[in-house]
Amino acid sequence: MIYDLIIAGAGPAGLSAGIYAGRYMLKTLIIEKAQDGGQISQTAEIENYPGLRTDMEESGLTLTERMTEQVKRFGAERALDEIVSYELDGDIKRLTGLSGKVYEARAVILAMGAHYRSIGCKNEDRFRGMGISFCATCDANFFRGLEVYVVGGGDSALEEAMYLTKFARKVTVIHRRDELRAARSIQEKAFANDKLHFIWDSVVDEACGEDVLNAIVIKNVKTGELTRLEADKADGMMGLFGFLGMIPNTEKLEGTGLELENGYIKADESTRTNLGGVFAAGDIRTKELRQVVTACADGAVAAFQAERYLADKA
Repeated sequence: MIYDLIIAGAGPAGLSAGIYAGRYMLKTLIIEKAQDGGQISQTAEIENYPGLRTDMEESGLTLTERMTEQVKRFGAERALDEIVSYELDGDIKRLTGLSGKVYEARAVILAMGAHYRSIGCKNEDRFRGMGISFCATCDANFFRGLEVYVVGGGDSALEEAMYLTKFARKVTVIHRRDELRAARSIQEKAFANDKLHFIWDSVVDEACGEDVLNAIVIKNVKTGELTRLEADKADGMMGLFGFLGMIPNTEKLEGTGLELENGYIKADESTRTNLGGVFAAGDIRTKELRQVVTACADGAVAAFQAERYLADKA
């Protein structure tokens, strides 16, 4: 079967594209290798998505569930598979799954997202969403008045650390070297911030706690010395933010002819790529802000562009 449109990925961008593609009456298949929602399915609480009710907590999982139900109502078909190779340069696009099945369509939306580079400490997965975060814009408000630690030394790490000082009582940057990699202008602002502190030549070795993060163990990379840092008893928890960069899920796209920039698919607000009939939506494309709301917008735009492309081809 040749579909009008295949959407690779069922995060916010892919699901939004599926909703809009259904409204355009396109025969659509969404392929996802794991759980719907991507990164947001692991987010314990969402506050900054427009239209959320104020009388109840919204998690990434509950938001995703509603998106998935909307996709079903608009008729998109689903496949649980991991795409291992892409042929995107012809009139018919072919995606081959780990299952061995080949999926074909006249247009493709790539929405496989990106993942945060891990901190690399023990118990990291256990405390994700329970004290460990990778997005200050998303989660800073949850740490209002608490003590927060930031791992990283580049531009984004310092910018996010300074943003966190608007909410946290104290922010400490942990960097594995004795000097920062960030631009000098950013460093000057960071060093001038009274709420910002630094621990040099160190990495986070372990995250600790019962239900939430309330202690971390840091390791000096030069001496090997381990130091345990505990949350104030009155606080009951602390925050640990990793800003070591993001890794776009584009490794399977090498050799397809698709133009990449720093690993991300090169696409503007139109979501069009350099290949006809191929669109990129969400965290996988070059963009300034990677949030649920911008991913959803990308999905809607990509479906619109795909419908227009198919209409022109008819």
